[in-house]
Amino acid sequence: MLTHLSIQNFTLVDHLDLDLKPGMTVITGETGAGKSILLDALGQTLGDRADGQRVRTGAKRADIHASFDLSAITRAKRWLEEQDLEQEEHPEECLLRRVITSEGRSKAYINGRPVTLQQLRSLGEMLIDIHSQHEHQSLLHRETHRRLLDELAGQSALAKDVRERFRHWQALREDLAYRSANAEELSARFQLLSYQVQELDQLGLDEGELDDLESEQRTLAHAEDILQASQQLSTLCGDEEQGLSVGLHRALNLFHNLPEKSAALQEAEQLLTSAQIQVDEAQREIDRHIDNFTLDPERLQTVEERLSAIYDIARKHRVGPEQLSELEQNLRTELEQLEGGDAHLEALTQEVAKAEKQYREQAQKLSESRRKAGVKLATEVNAQLHALAMENARLEVSLTPLKDKPGAHGLEEVEFLISTNPGQTPRSLSKVASGGELSRISLAIQVITAQTSASPTLVFDEVDVGIGGATGDVVGRLLRQLGDRGQVICVTHLAQVASKGHQHLQVNKTASASSAQSTLIELTGEAKVEEIARMLGGMTITDQSLAHAREILEK
Repeated sequence: MLTHLSIQNFTLVDHLDLDLKPGMTVITGETGAGKSILLDALGQTLGDRADGQRVRTGAKRADIHASFDLSAITRAKRWLEEQDLEQEEHPEECLLRRVITSEGRSKAYINGRPVTLQQLRSLGEMLIDIHSQHEHQSLLHRETHRRLLDELAGQSALAKDVRERFRHWQALREDLAYRSANAEELSARFQLLSYQVQELDQLGLDEGELDDLESEQRTLAHAEDILQASQQLSTLCGDEEQGLSVGLHRALNLFHNLPEKSAALQEAEQLLTSAQIQVDEAQREIDRHIDNFTLDPERLQTVEERLSAIYDIARKHRVGPEQLSELEQNLRTELEQLEGGDAHLEALTQEVAKAEKQYREQAQKLSESRRKAGVKLATEVNAQLHALAMENARLEVSLTPLKDKPGAHGLEEVEFLISTNPGQTPRSLSKVASGGELSRISLAIQVITAQTSASPTLVFDEVDVGIGGATGDVVGRLLRQLGDRGQVICVTHLAQVASKGHQHLQVNKTASASSAQSTLIELTGEAKVEEIARMLGGMTITDQSLAHAREILEK
């Protein structure tokens, strides 16, 4: 649910911090006071198109934050985890932020991390369902109709299973179609792979062999230079007259004959002693190398021929020689997948038939559940519509078979159709219902599906347009029923609706010669009574209107 909304420099709002509660929250105020500013600001945090003209006059940018409690919204938490946007310390909390500059540029954030508007919209659709005349109205989308119907039928898990079985079936079909249409090509590919794998098998390149061969080749190719340099090094170290060992021996004799040695000289003597030991050890290693060293032109030729064979095959396959082992494994895997020929095609054909049968069995179960739930939903929604002063309205849940083209969501297209006049053929909601009618239709549907709906926060903007009296009382009662199960935010001009709220917020606008500003305060006690009285009787509040307001609130 929405727990907090912070607005800075947005239209008529300088700064506003608002804590929102569970239940039904009503927003009232005089015409033009800015009741819709709250919902407009909320829409920005949900990904509405940015408009620089909405930035408060004189300000450089508008900054809006919306905080949510996700403890009851599993799919939103899962989405945040998949996008790596969750708060690790507080995974039950989520903060949406939108910054809009006066030039019309905007930035979006989820839990403090920059995101795209599409990411903001995707998450927003899981958090709030806004019922008004703008783009967030999910009831205009067929996928919402299908989701609500499946939730009402208690078949969300079955619907997911149908989707997964459909994708599995289609993947097998595509594989079979490809193999069937390209049988000759695949046969030729099989022959080529067989030859290539056999060739690589014959090469028999062992792990690490390439590095060893290249190192050995370098050594054998420069054998004479290495032997000559080694002999020179041995002479330099061990010459009896000018060698390094003799020179160090003489230096140490001089140190030994000194009558007194400072700390520095003692340190120098120790270093030279160590150097003499190192030089003697180095000479022994050089001599050992010379003794074991042999010139082997035949071995050099063998190594170079082996390397040439490796390099030739690598060039043939257009890979580096170090990639040959990986290439062989990949070719072998592909060859195994192509083995079997006609027998594999027959087995794949049977798999496709089995997958289709399993899909259709599950999809048929889903269709039966949808038919039953559709009848129930239409009956109950129509009853609510009559109570909402839409006596001639009739909702119909249409299940149009997809014939020979079943889809991921089942065997039919689900759509809610509406007729608002006697004798009128039910048509799409977007083509028939007006803004006010659509809000009441939404309300009626949400009342019926609220117990199973995935929408945690419902927002209704002016759902009571064009109604009043007893019908307004019905609207208020229905909204409160929804609020008892979750969170409802409602902008209203009817006292009968406002009186039903668990929380009452009032919008006021103050104006001066140079600017105007809207503020929002929570009403309780006598202040709430006075606002209900104003809504009943206009600007002049009388004892009679106050009494009437108290009577409505008591009811």
